Amino acid sequence: MDKAIAITGGAAGIGRALALHFHGIGWRVAVLDSDAEALREVSQLMPKARFLGLRCDVGREAQVRRAFERIATWLGEDALTCLVNNAGIADPYCGPLEDLRLGDWQRWIDASLTAAFLCSREALPLLRRAEGASIVNVSSTRALMSEPDTYGYAAAKGGLDALTHAMAVSLGPAVRVNAVLPGWIETGPWQKAASRKEPDHSAAARRQHPAGRVGLPEDIAGAVEWLVDAGFVTGQRIVVDGGMTVKMIYTD
Repeated sequence: MDKAIAITGGAAGIGRALALHFHGIGWRVAVLDSDAEALREVSQLMPKARFLGLRCDVGREAQVRRAFERIATWLGEDALTCLVNNAGIADPYCGPLEDLRLGDWQRWIDASLTAAFLCSREALPLLRRAEGASIVNVSSTRALMSEPDTYGYAAAKGGLDALTHAMAVSLGPAVRVNAVLPGWIETGPWQKAASRKEPDHSAAARRQHPAGRVGLPEDIAGAVEWLVDAGFVTGQRIVVDGGMTVKMIYTD
């Protein structure tokens, strides 16, 4: 039986790298994304027989339900091996707290945390068909540390970490649940054509990382694949940041 993976926010950035990575190792890949243009682009990179692209706002319950109905039809009697809850709003900055509107706050929460809840709930019947099924939530090192004026983003990612261990305890042993916490990941080359850009990182940016460089989406894809295969790992947060969050930085 072929392995299958569903990736939210899978048409650009880290999600696109995940889609191409798992397609490259022989998996069937379903991508959910709200950006129609990016979804069309990524669909051209994979043969239709092993790819399903679905336009979906994963923070909206009805849209998520319809998307997973489509995935169930696409899979037939086969199982969903892994769900990656990767969707979220890339820009973390919301401005001063006193100016933050409830509707804007809710956008960050829905795009990441609510979306992970909705997609996990709908994916469960398909995941439970598999042996060794797993969910991987793409959180952020901003769940552990913050820059100013990033309240909604940090809260959504911190909530996603808590949801991870709550689901791991409740859904095991049938489904393992883990989180990957990316640090500074350069996604410019992995955007849709209209937004694509080549990175130009300074020596100072590289020096912030004990690993000596800024992260790549491929680094996250490798971590997700490892978690899919790590049958005795569940409820964990795996930080993938080149050591940035453990390096002490002093100012003069």
